[in-house]
Amino acid sequence: MTRTEHYYDPDAPAPNSIVVAVTAFVTDNANRVLLICRSDNDLWALPGGAQEFGESIAETVVRETKEESGIDVKVEGLVGIYTNPNHLIEFSDGEVRQQFSLCFRARPLGGSPAVSDESTDVRWIARQDLDGVSIHPSMRLRIDHGYERRAEPYIG
Repeated sequence: MTRTEHYYDPDAPAPNSIVVAVTAFVTDNANRVLLICRSDNDLWALPGGAQEFGESIAETVVRETKEESGIDVKVEGLVGIYTNPNHLIEFSDGEVRQQFSLCFRARPLGGSPAVSDESTDVRWIARQDLDGVSIHPSMRLRIDHGYERRAEPYIG
């Protein structure tokens, strides 16, 4: 399934769903951030995805990070809540999702970078190298907020 990101696009289709989703801001000992190259839109992103029935939101972060990147993590805090109604994600199955994403700070526990059905590449990327990879502005905002280590989570 493919996805198209609509960001402040006046011609975007109307949303028809909101799904609780998470992303994980994970850095290693060299302060590099864990990113995946998404297989559905070829953009670099924090690992993450939708919450499933029967799991806590922290369990979602752990599961999605492991599935998409091969890295085991422990959730340590909240970076922010991202609910911009001008950011819509259109999927090839007809779903048009309004953004609702909780970004969590997490610490790596182990594992090795590994691709999945949802990722074509997994890398630890240095902050100064982020401008050299294609990252959606909404995702870059989360990464920047993660590096800022704000006293209070972003709410927007």
